[in-house]
Amino acid sequence: MEFLDPPFMQRALLAAVLVGVIAPAVGIYLVQRRQALMGDGIGHIAMTGVGLGFLLSTNPVWMATAVAVAGAVVMELIRWYGRTRGDIALAMLFYGGMAGGVLLINLSDTGSNANLTSYLFGSLSTVSAEDITSICVLASFVLLVTLGLRRQLFAVSQDEEFARVTGLPVRALNLLVAVTAAVTVTVAMRVVGLLLVSALMVVPVAAAQQISRSFRVTFVLSVVIGTAVTLAGTVTSYYQDVPPGATIVLLAIAVFVALTLLATPLARSRARRSEAASEECTLEVPASRPAPDELRV
Repeated sequence: MEFLDPPFMQRALLAAVLVGVIAPAVGIYLVQRRQALMGDGIGHIAMTGVGLGFLLSTNPVWMATAVAVAGAVVMELIRWYGRTRGDIALAMLFYGGMAGGVLLINLSDTGSNANLTSYLFGSLSTVSAEDITSICVLASFVLLVTLGLRRQLFAVSQDEEFARVTGLPVRALNLLVAVTAAVTVTVAMRVVGLLLVSALMVVPVAAAQQISRSFRVTFVLSVVIGTAVTLAGTVTSYYQDVPPGATIVLLAIAVFVALTLLATPLARSRARRSEAASEECTLEVPASRPAPDELRV
């Protein structure tokens, strides 16, 4: 357990655990809404916030959060009102966010391309005590939303029309999902980086779906997978001197492949049990009683 001795590893492990919990917790709603790549788009937009943070000499995490939230709201508005040219508007938003980040960080006196790389691909060893405070506050908000409003968010993610008929504020909940996803991206950028955060939001959920049938089980299992791979990736990066973000994502993909291979025999076993139960029910049904003599033809 020597990896727990350095202070930077203690901060890194805490950040990894928080990200491992909240990324799948938000990602499950994005997967249900078929917006698996939304996190990737928000990550591009958050780059402008990072560059702006260095330019204004403020905390890049908080500035990236503000810009990412604004970008997520714009993305949701484009989804509502954008017609045939909505995809073009989103593309310009994504690429403009990335280009703006590169330009702003190079205009600043304290930023450089090296700083940019740490936010693009993650740098757990440079997580500061101030970053931990920001991550804890933002992660608390994400957990409050994803757990406290899970029934409403699930209803909207499954069927917006049905949710609207039942009286739920669909647009407000959709905006809340977008804002929560933006906050998650900025929390996770110090762990896996802005370019890889979408994978941590989606892959654990996809892996859990291979062997689970209910939303609740999928939610819990995806959080367990996310936490496990972030911890394993962080420890591996300490001992093997490999990039933590890339290691975490590859471990998540490995879990997905393993559970996919396991899903086929599990499905066959379930089918055999179902057939056996159905045959037992058929055998237990009593035969029809013979009609009385006076009723026979």
